[in-house]
Amino acid sequence: MEGHAPRSAALVNSISQLKSDVRSGDRAALARAITLIESRRPDHQAQARDLVQELLPLTGKAIRVGITGSPGVGKSTTIDALGMALIGKGHKVAVLAVDPSSARTGGSILGDKTRMARLSAEADAFIRPSPSSGTLGGVAAKTREAMLLCEAAGFDVVLVETVGIGQSETAVCDMTDFFLALMLPGAGDELQGIKKGLVELADMIAVNKADGDNLKRAKAAAAEYNAALHILAPRSEHWFPPVLTYSALTGDGIDAVWEKVVAHRTAMIASGEFAKRRRQQQVKWMWTILEDRLHARLRSDPAIRARVKQTETAVANGEMTPTIAAETVAALLEQR
Repeated sequence: MEGHAPRSAALVNSISQLKSDVRSGDRAALARAITLIESRRPDHQAQARDLVQELLPLTGKAIRVGITGSPGVGKSTTIDALGMALIGKGHKVAVLAVDPSSARTGGSILGDKTRMARLSAEADAFIRPSPSSGTLGGVAAKTREAMLLCEAAGFDVVLVETVGIGQSETAVCDMTDFFLALMLPGAGDELQGIKKGLVELADMIAVNKADGDNLKRAKAAAAEYNAALHILAPRSEHWFPPVLTYSALTGDGIDAVWEKVVAHRTAMIASGEFAKRRRQQQVKWMWTILEDRLHARLRSDPAIRARVKQTETAVANGEMTPTIAAETVAALLEQR
């Protein structure tokens, strides 16, 4: 046992040093800290929990913006242009990605990073992909913690990009203050394909590629999206989602996009909804973590895993109802 004491002390010192380095804004230390929270090793998870808890007082002040859009809409070039504009205004910008497909495909963050060529070279920027994880909840939970670490390191704007579709949009909406939906010119048939849920989540719709021959089509698309928004109930009674056009290629309209983000924050804070939404997000996060922990127990305990497999087979064969099966599995967890 005595032989482990120096190693343990060194570990404590290294974590203490990591906290200090993250506080000082060291990007390499921030990357190591995020790697720690992504680790599935129980000892690393315990250290990560302590790290985030210690740094928590330094978090919460950043502007958190979620950005979504279909493939080809120009998310990466938009983030590159927006990030550079923000750095020009004196901000420090962190970019995180939530990708539920990363466990299967590896995601597209490497490609995204090459398309964020200017931003990735900036000292006041930090770009990080989502971790590979078997569930969207797991990815989102790690991204939330990464966001807090970025804030503790002094980044005052955090852009969270949804690489995937569907549930990832809701997950990102639940961890950010402002949810930006990027669209393409030429609404027409595309307008028919917009998910009602996505439009209801959006705090703003921005139509990209409003340049050259596309300018007229972009303005027409914006008018159609704006009409569609008027049919739906806004997400907040204190904010009606605007529809803007911009060009990530030329930078035209990028400043106007950010002005709307700031105006939204001002309106939400004045109404008290900003603080309320942040509190609700914290509670949702707690439940997400709890659900993940329960799933982890189901997977990690061999005896429970075997019984769960038998229960699944019984349900699949029509020998047991899903309701009784769920009760059976819940009872197994209570017994451990």
